[in-house]
Amino acid sequence: MVTDRYGNPLHECTQETAAHLDRAVEALLHFSPEVEQAVDDALGSGPASPVAQSFAAYLGMLGTEPGEAVVARQRFDRYTAGVDIPSLPVRERMHLAAAEAWLAGDLHRAGGLLEELSLAYPTDALALAVGHQLDFFTGDAVRLRDRIGGALGAWDADEPHRGLMLGMYAFGLEESGHYRLAEEAGLAAVEQNPRDVWAIHAVVHTYEMQGRVSDGIRYLDARRDNWARGNYLNVHNWWHYALYALEAGDTDSALSIYDSALHNDDSAGTAMELLDAAALLWRIRLAGAEPTARWEALADAWAARADPPFYAFNDVHAVMSYAGAGRFVEATRLIADRRRWLAQEVADTVTNRRMTVEIGLPACEALLAHAQGKHTTVVDLLWPLRRRLHEFGGSHAQRDALQKTLLDSALSSGRHDLARALISERIGIRPDSSYNWSARASLADGLGDAALAAVARNHARDAAAAVAETLRSPASPSRSGSGVGAPSGGSDAPGASPVPR
Repeated sequence: MVTDRYGNPLHECTQETAAHLDRAVEALLHFSPEVEQAVDDALGSGPASPVAQSFAAYLGMLGTEPGEAVVARQRFDRYTAGVDIPSLPVRERMHLAAAEAWLAGDLHRAGGLLEELSLAYPTDALALAVGHQLDFFTGDAVRLRDRIGGALGAWDADEPHRGLMLGMYAFGLEESGHYRLAEEAGLAAVEQNPRDVWAIHAVVHTYEMQGRVSDGIRYLDARRDNWARGNYLNVHNWWHYALYALEAGDTDSALSIYDSALHNDDSAGTAMELLDAAALLWRIRLAGAEPTARWEALADAWAARADPPFYAFNDVHAVMSYAGAGRFVEATRLIADRRRWLAQEVADTVTNRRMTVEIGLPACEALLAHAQGKHTTVVDLLWPLRRRLHEFGGSHAQRDALQKTLLDSALSSGRHDLARALISERIGIRPDSSYNWSARASLADGLGDAALAAVARNHARDAAAAVAETLRSPASPSRSGSGVGAPSGGSDAPGASPVPR
């Protein structure tokens, strides 16, 4: 019987197709663009393979691109119309069921099926990797951790890909708040496989959440050759670098990274790229800068997509771009379109329905209100959601743009009690964040406490100076004139990405 590299049996599969599937899984685990060609090769040599067909369906969904999802749905339907699914082995049936559920919009069912599959086949790397990303899309931090943690015991220590599983586990640990364990797991994963960009990303998230900005910069600098180009995660990791620059108060460096790595004339215009671009510009806006021309170009890119309702997390970042550009009519139009969609009695099994109703629309309305200076409205919309934002996906770091928006509006609307609580929460978790201390200074100004404001600003200045010193460190690799070694042009920008950044 033909098996994959992990010993799992493959139905309707030749040795050639198995080799292509192994190559595709390895590329997926490394976030390599080669995954697309490898899956095409597997389909070409083994069109009857249920695992190859399921893999192709997963690939069509992972980029959160509505057009790719339609193509994937059509191909999958053609395949399943000619297959006696009940007669297939259980592993193949469960992959097909998970792909079917995801294509139908039920992310939770798809993730649950893949978790059941992993109980019986804990070394099915495809099931683990795709399930891990579904947990990310649905913001399920506990399952993001435990899906991989529950399978790790079945992986032999001498299996080279065990380190890649450890990298996924590190991200689940980080999103669950186990920062020390997450750092240890991520560092160990990268030690085993320096090109494990997801593990590098997990370590970077760990430093971000602890406010260890200088450590994060040094870590990214030391491994730049392994993460900064040639993979689907490079844009997102440059986004993290830009967040570190903002902690130093270095808006120019953050914008340099934006121009060279996040969005420019050569960018592919994928949703995952555009949402990183919006999330960075919004933070820069909250810091007091208004990169107007960049906002206009980004809003144009979102408008050119004309996305139907598909993933609320993307909708929020589209509205963020329209609001940042002052294009309130387009922001209002998108919100109205999603309301019309919901009025069509969308099935409860469509995960994006609940995401849109409960999180997406209020968040979109809050962003629009913030850009219009309606800060009381922002507080009314976001305060009840602040502990539920994970329900529409993304990471803590990504969702922090909305948390900062709430804090900014609390300060701007004179809600000193609320702002005090929010700032206290943030400083308790990240006591060395220049942003947090600057917010405390703004609160003190609002309360008329000049002495407290001065102390807070000193803390903010010292924290920013420590990060700025790391950015200037001669021990770091060569940097651009702005102080950060962002890629020099669009040639490093990735193409259409089938995996989340």
